[in-house]
Amino acid sequence: MEDMSEQSKKTFKIDSTLSKGLAILERLAGTQGGKGVTELSRELGLTKSNTFRLLQTLTALGYVKHNESKTYAATLKTWQVGRASVECLNLRSIAGPEMNHLAKQTGEAVYLAVPEHIHVIYIDKIESQKPIRSWNPIGGSAPMHCVGTGKSILAANYSSMRDKMVGNLTRHTERTLTTLDALDADMATTLKRGYAVDSGEYRDRILSFGSAITLPNGEAIASLGVSLPDVNLVDGDDVEIGFMVRDCAASVSTKLMGN
Repeated sequence: MEDMSEQSKKTFKIDSTLSKGLAILERLAGTQGGKGVTELSRELGLTKSNTFRLLQTLTALGYVKHNESKTYAATLKTWQVGRASVECLNLRSIAGPEMNHLAKQTGEAVYLAVPEHIHVIYIDKIESQKPIRSWNPIGGSAPMHCVGTGKSILAANYSSMRDKMVGNLTRHTERTLTTLDALDADMATTLKRGYAVDSGEYRDRILSFGSAITLPNGEAIASLGVSLPDVNLVDGDDVEIGFMVRDCAASVSTKLMGN
């Protein structure tokens, strides 16, 4: 006699309307400036009428807004749901010991960041104790392609994120990576060594090192990072800090598997 779990596998059917609506929301959440009905229907293989109806439902529920340009974009409600999910993982408390370790060992600013589209948001930090220091507030954001925490998340999720970076590699300093070829090479190096390096790509003479916190499937949901002015860096410290950040992020990832 078949058990209930086997029967459920045979009778369960994914709700097509829900899956299509979520596909639209995911596509909009990863896009700056919004997309039109025609573009969305073509990308997702849906009819225009079906796409339009689903957009109207998402708009009525507050997850999507209709722009004056006749495009649709994800609202902050989408981000709030995603952030609430991260909060449910209790990342701050889980990563707390590793953040304290990094702060004690380096004496520099330590950050815990999560992705928001093509940016990262800093959800926790430990201030540097040194007289010359870097500074970013909790709740502040930075472009994903030019800070250590963001680059480490981007590298881990690069197969799904690469196309989203097209046209969005904004320049902030002379060191910013502004071409896909340069970004491709940097992402490969980041994955190989296990941590990302920002060599002053977002703010002049401010360096940062980041390593992704991942789920068991390899998806990066957050990152640990250390940030410091270049005058604080002693020869050889860059590799040592990078390895410390990598090991601490791996420790947090391991703990997430038990939650």
